[in-house]
Amino acid sequence: MKKLIKRLIPSWLLSIYHWKLALLGALVYGWSSRKLKVIGVTGTKGKSTVVVLAGKILEESNKKVGWISSLTINDGKNKVMNPYHMTMPGRFFIQKTLAQIVKNGCQYALVEVTSEGIKQSRHRFINWTGAVFTNLAAEHLEAHGGFANYRKAKEKLFAATSKNLDSFGVYNLDDEDVEYFLKYPVKKKIGYGMSLRGAAAVSGGDAAIPRDYFAEFILSGANVLAMTGIKLSANGSEFAINGVQFKTNLLGEFNVYNCVAAAAIGQVCGISLERAAQALGKIQSIPGRLEIINEGQDFTVVVDLAHTPDSFAKVFQLFKSLPYNKIISVFGSAGGGRDKWKRPELGKIASQYSDQIFITNEDPYDEDPLKIADEILAGCDKNKADIILDRRQAIAKALSLAQAGDIILILGKGTEQTMVIGTNKIDWDDRIVVKDEIKKLSGR
Repeated sequence: MKKLIKRLIPSWLLSIYHWKLALLGALVYGWSSRKLKVIGVTGTKGKSTVVVLAGKILEESNKKVGWISSLTINDGKNKVMNPYHMTMPGRFFIQKTLAQIVKNGCQYALVEVTSEGIKQSRHRFINWTGAVFTNLAAEHLEAHGGFANYRKAKEKLFAATSKNLDSFGVYNLDDEDVEYFLKYPVKKKIGYGMSLRGAAAVSGGDAAIPRDYFAEFILSGANVLAMTGIKLSANGSEFAINGVQFKTNLLGEFNVYNCVAAAAIGQVCGISLERAAQALGKIQSIPGRLEIINEGQDFTVVVDLAHTPDSFAKVFQLFKSLPYNKIISVFGSAGGGRDKWKRPELGKIASQYSDQIFITNEDPYDEDPLKIADEILAGCDKNKADIILDRRQAIAKALSLAQAGDIILILGKGTEQTMVIGTNKIDWDDRIVVKDEIKKLSGR
């Protein structure tokens, strides 16, 4: 029915509808964002992790904060898993939650901002104080009509933020698309990165190197958080930000970037790097983000949200660099006409790094699950891949084949609390299913 309505109603009329709903939500809940410092985090990857990490830094510094992310929703008193099958819930929910965050005495609110949410005006009539750009990679291309439109949707957060007289922006200066976000006139800009090109430029290196915003920030005297001395291991990461040492339990270089983005938010909120390091050092893991499920088994099981070619490659490369016997992967791809182009790419990347692949349901929606699986299989090494559409059965099969020292990667859903098959939305949590199936194997 929704698809039919979208086909029948012109896009400009849908835009007006979404705009009016956003306005009504702000009116009903008393323009609550005007009583907060609302910080939006956008990008392709790392949004939810940065929101949670920044929230922990603020909490550790005795600042009252609430947040809305695909992982958890925190109204300033209560934290719950996000029960909705969307990263950025509807306009009324956002406004209602911001009102509750104000009621609970918070000063700050962190909001994960998506391109689809912006497309539907969920960001409108929110008084944004800050905007954070994490990175950009190909995603939701079909929904937006190409990469340029996808990027432009995310830029709108910075356009909205720049209207605030006390606005600030946080930027990943090592991302090649950062220039599109830097063009908006926010009042205070803080960049982060570890660009070697930037270091060469500052020291009078090759004048022919491409334009480097990391170098330009340094040369202009703007605020830059420089990441140095990065050491990655199976137990976490160590690095320095402007000479201050950080040690975290989070895995992978991408999580170093997430930590620095969170520390940058902290800096704008008056929190020292030393205090940020203390807060980040206490975090054991981020739910559903490289979350290791340990039920006493002699192999490693990891649950992660990765569902794009770029994020797939990063997760597989991370675990390929660690000691292991073999890698078994379990994943699918969302239906509903979403990013069909990526399906064979996911299969290709998984084949490159996996010893065994189980292709399964993710959220097929109204698409034929077998057709989705076949499109993934088209990119796979057929000798490594099997299709088991029932996700529980696929996870159980992977676990049953695991031996000591193996790594099982269960990708695509992270902490999502439901799975949509056809018109049915069923309760689902990869982490709970994994624990159940390990217990069955061990006879508990």
